Amino acid sequence: MKQGMLPLFFYEDAEVSVQIVRTLYKAGVRVMEYTNRAKEAFDNYVLLKAAQEAEMPDLFLGIGTVKTKEDAIRYTNAGADFIVAPTVNPEVAEIANQHNGLWIPGCMTPTEIHLAQQHRAALIKIFPANVLGPGFISAVSDVFRGQLFMPTGGVELNRDNINGWFKAGVCAVGMGSKLITKEILWNKLYDQLYTNTVDTLQLIQSARQI
Repeated sequence: MKQGMLPLFFYEDAEVSVQIVRTLYKAGVRVMEYTNRAKEAFDNYVLLKAAQEAEMPDLFLGIGTVKTKEDAIRYTNAGADFIVAPTVNPEVAEIANQHNGLWIPGCMTPTEIHLAQQHRAALIKIFPANVLGPGFISAVSDVFRGQLFMPTGGVELNRDNINGWFKAGVCAVGMGSKLITKEILWNKLYDQLYTNTVDTLQLIQSARQI
């Protein structure tokens, strides 16, 4: 992933969600994930897709936390650019593959990684990243040569942490609540999010050159 980072979030308020996406886009983000974590998620996603098509045509907007075939179908029909899942569900993979879409499953073990590969996962989310650590990436990269990995869940917004992940061999990092914090969402701190996003993208570019 050229961007090196996948921002991800969910928020009940639709207008705040749209403003978060606009802010990330303004900061240089061209791939992001909205997560399917509550009843408001689908209606919010439809609004986000409308904003994407009207204002940000070069943005890829995926949907995350897709655990069932039914949700995969629903969001695919709503125009999801890719699907991110916390688990390896072959039924979700099948829907993504039928539509030539990218499916990013969450894995925690070599067995899950192998299963994900069997169902054509080009990119695998290592989750929860803060439990497994960069050492896990280094170890499994030797076993699954050529597989692209993206740690998600607890990746810290600081140079040492990000450097550690890229040194271990990841192609990108998932950035959720450490980047799009509750404070930013609650208080609509869009300028702060813009600055933090620009800084994080710069950190990532530096880490990839080490």
